Amino acid sequence: MNRRWTFGNRGRRAAVLGAALLLTAGLAGSATAFGAEDGPASAAASTTTSTTASGKAAREAAALTGSAKLYRSAGDDITFSFDARLAAKDNDDPLKATGTFEWSHYAGGEGAWAKAEVDCLLTGGRVAVVSGVITDSDLPGAKGKRVGVTVHDTGRHDRLGYSWAATGGPVGGLPRCVSSAPFEKVKKGTGDFTVVPWLPKF
Repeated sequence: MNRRWTFGNRGRRAAVLGAALLLTAGLAGSATAFGAEDGPASAAASTTTSTTASGKAAREAAALTGSAKLYRSAGDDITFSFDARLAAKDNDDPLKATGTFEWSHYAGGEGAWAKAEVDCLLTGGRVAVVSGVITDSDLPGAKGKRVGVTVHDTGRHDRLGYSWAATGGPVGGLPRCVSSAPFEKVKKGTGDFTVVPWLPKF
């Protein structure tokens, strides 16, 4: 059965929509659970260093790693996971960031998941903005769309925002490294995001 998504945070329908994926088109049938056998795998364990040609460890220019669930009073199961990195050698070009990020949203037996390939990563202090193009998803029409996510790494009460917050779906031609303010709260005790700040040479 198809369901139309509209943005909001009141009632069951609004709660399912908030971080659920992206299109105003609805879901069809039952979705595969995040990280399940047919779904995307969880992001790899993170490190904040890479190896130089001389074999010495070098600090990455920037990174966003980790997994956590979002807090929703209605009990929605919303998970975001990141493994996005900018190598030290690419410090001057955030568009050379690599990695993936993925997320899922389930409530009342319905939901969807998606995985995106990173195409930009900008970090400043403990705030990161990452964007990428969806490469895999069980939501019809999601593949090929660019989305952005913002993370505020506060250490204990991380926050998160996403580019589809106000639109209900991906907007055509979304530029790289564009997202919203981190208005969502991470559910206590579910994980932690880590941001490595970018130090550009001005």
